[in-house]
Order: sequence, then structure tokens, then C-alpha cells
Amino acid sequence: MFTGLIEETGEILKVEEGPFLRVRIAAQEVLSDLKVGDSVAVDGVCLTAVAVDGEGFWVELAQETLRRTAPTWRVGHRPNLERALRVGDRLGGHFVTGHVDGVAELVAIQEAPGARDYHFRPPRALARYIAEKGSVALNGVSLTVARLSGEVFFVTLIPHTLKVTNLGNLRVGDGVNLEVDLIARYLERLMRGE
Repeated sequence: MFTGLIEETGEILKVEEGPFLRVRIAAQEVLSDLKVGDSVAVDGVCLTAVAVDGEGFWVELAQETLRRTAPTWRVGHRPNLERALRVGDRLGGHFVTGHVDGVAELVAIQEAPGARDYHFRPPRALARYIAEKGSVALNGVSLTVARLSGEVFFVTLIPHTLKVTNLGNLRVGDGVNLEVDLIARYLERLMRGE
């Protein structure tokens, strides 16, 4: 479980093809207590550290993970990183599982007073889980939905968020890993009586 409060952006240094895609990520902050077997959110994707050293760590991605996530698993990409919650940690964002639901497309960026509004189009099947003033995680960042317009939603990013995450580097047409609010998913299932 994560909060969606990013600790740092790392850098993908190496990618190896195989039965699993192996990715080496340079980091600093998350390495302070990261061990083999620990969970770490990489652009919002809950992955297991399979090797750790003083400069970075390795993760492995299954085909299902690659199918559901944005195509950013390449050398040079700077993913958002967050270690898993520990008992007693503050929960400053919202409950983020690291189980990405799909990829949302950035369709517009508008300047706002002291901030920027980013407009996203989620996959049609996920739009019903997104509510105005509800929570979403985009590339692992916990954000509040400012407004809906049809199937497009927008979030307002303050300068701090633009500086400490990779969202400020997005361009119109880019995809981001989207995780909808966990409560909305469970509520729908309960309402259907399954």
C-alpha cells in the first residue's frame, strides 16, 4: 500500500528483455532502507525489488504489467518512486495500491493562476470510477479530480508537484498510469451484490 506522495524521481539505467522485462533504476532516497523483496511504486506500479545496491535497484515486469501500463520502460525515463507504507506512517495522500487500472491520455494543458490544469482522457471502461473531488493516482501521484467534462477529467498541479514528480515533463498525447479510487471499485461490486 502507498500514499501517492512521491519520494523522488529515479532514472531508468538499463532494460533487459526476457521472460520478464528487467529494469535497473538509479535512486537515492528510496535506497535508504530498501531491501530485496520490498515493494516500491515505480510510476505508480507496485513492483518488487529483486536486487538492490548502493546506486539503485532492479525490478521485473510481467507481460500483464506491460500490457496495462504506459510505455515508459526505457533507458533515460525518470519514474516517480515511493516506498511502501509502514505501520504508523502518515497517510497524506490516499490509499494507492500500485495496481494500475489502465493508461490515461493527456489531452490538454492549461495555465491556471499559480498552477497548471492537466486534462486526461481515461479508458472508457474506467471513466465511471472517476468522480469530481475524488482521488486518482497518475504515475503514482495522489491527485484530486478538479472537474469532469464528459469522459475527460482534469487535475490542477501546483508548482511543488510539477517540480518533484515527472508530471511536469508530460506533453499532450502522452500516456500516464492511472489507478482509480479503490473505494469506488469496491462500492460498485457491493452494489451489484457480487
